Amino acid sequence: MSKLKTSKQMERHLKGLANHYRIEILLAVASHPRITLEEIIELIKANEKTIGEHARRLNIAGLINKKYQGKFVLHELSPYGKVFADFLKTFRSLP
Repeated sequence: MSKLKTSKQMERHLKGLANHYRIEILLAVASHPRITLEEIIELIKANEKTIGEHARRLNIAGLINKKYQGKFVLHELSPYGKVFADFLKTFRSLP
C-alpha cells in the first residue's frame, strides 16, 4: 500500500503550477515530449528568461524533468506532471 502525500507535499506541486506560464509550459511539454527550452519559447511566444525561470520552477516542483543532451536541455513530464497535465486538459474542456 502506498503512503498518502502530506498536505505540504501536495502544496509543493500545486504552487509549482500556480502561474499561467507554468500551465502553458506543462501543457507544451505534455504535447511535445523531449521538447527543448527554445521550442517551448517558440510555442508560447514569450521572453526567454521568463520561460526559463518558470521551467526551472516546474522542475523544482517535481512536475517536469530535465535531461541534458549536448548543448540542449530536453524537458519531459515527471509522473506527477503527467497527472497534473491530464487534470488540466480535462479541466480546460469543462463548461
